[in-house]
Amino acid sequence: MSEPMRVLEPAEPGQVGRWTARLVVFLRIMATVSLIKGLYHWSQVVGVVGIGQVSAAGFEGNSLSWQAATVYFAVIDLIATVGLWLAAAWGGVVWLTAAISMAAIELFFPHIYGGQSWVIYAEIATIVAYFALTIMAGREQPE
Repeated sequence: MSEPMRVLEPAEPGQVGRWTARLVVFLRIMATVSLIKGLYHWSQVVGVVGIGQVSAAGFEGNSLSWQAATVYFAVIDLIATVGLWLAAAWGGVVWLTAAISMAAIELFFPHIYGGQSWVIYAEIATIVAYFALTIMAGREQPE
């Protein structure tokens, strides 16, 4: 018979492992990036001049698919920001949803944002880094 699952806790309150600390730093960096992305998309919605692909006719002058994607990312990126900054599990899920969505739009619907391959690679790289840090933090045991 297998032994019951142990809950691993830090040896001292407030003490975290090296990989856990790195994961939290990564989450905070990605929260900052998500904040910038969310504000960028909101600037396109409200029509801040000179930012992004907003046409001369404003937000309403763009295609419906562009409008829908822009509003979606304006909302989801800011929600992900809060969750990532708090290092909450739901923050990672929301951020992963946003990152995969952006990569999918750039790959499968290039007419919306221009199909920039560097965006796809950047999203994939951050997703891989997130999973690697999460796995390493999960394997870590306090000494």
